[in-house]
Amino acid sequence: MTLKALVVDDEAPSRSELRFLLAEAGGIEVIGEAGNAAEAIQLIRAIPYDVVFLDIEMPGLSGMRLAAALGELERPPAIIFVTAYSEHAVQAFEVEAADYLVKPVEVARLRRAIERLSPQTPVAGTARVERVPVEKAGKKLLLSVGEIFHIMAKDDYSYLYTDGERYLSTMSLQDLERKLEPRGFFRVHRRFVVNLEKVKEVVPMYGGTLLLTMKDKAASQVPVSRRRVPSLKKALGL
Repeated sequence: MTLKALVVDDEAPSRSELRFLLAEAGGIEVIGEAGNAAEAIQLIRAIPYDVVFLDIEMPGLSGMRLAAALGELERPPAIIFVTAYSEHAVQAFEVEAADYLVKPVEVARLRRAIERLSPQTPVAGTARVERVPVEKAGKKLLLSVGEIFHIMAKDDYSYLYTDGERYLSTMSLQDLERKLEPRGFFRVHRRFVVNLEKVKEVVPMYGGTLLLTMKDKAASQVPVSRRRVPSLKKALGL
């Protein structure tokens, strides 16, 4: 399935380069270009695009604000940010962007972004969350959702645990729960969300609570509050 795309960047050479890369990657038909947000809005009103490849730093309305505005449409296009700056990844996640690519973009990386849109998301705007912006050792990273075992609330922030690593997210546990629930994540406690695919063992505890053992090397344990037990059992088919 070929997706109809709009390329939005205030620099013409950047638009041309992205057109070339998209042609190499395949699966995309670029049927529109815009040099700023105002032009992009006019084009989107005229043609139903499947995906918008969007720069962030532009004169006038920024790409981030444009993405937020497009999210209000009845059938919004999927958004893939293509930018020279990595520090906006958290904001991109908040506006539910399908992906976030940092220039210079390689064809293989661009192809992976496109594959996430089609055929799983033939209807515009339904791209699943695939990566979460996190921080570790002063660096901003994009963590694959499939690597996450569980998440723990820490004040207004969250810690995301993989198999042996811990990452900081500036997003609240509630926001992460809302975005990751469609990917099989479940709120088991006021402080914990787990990836149900990563649960190895469910142990009944005193007082009607449960204790989950995860599949990571450390066999991490996550408590389940009594209030969450019935819905968790239903989700796990117990």
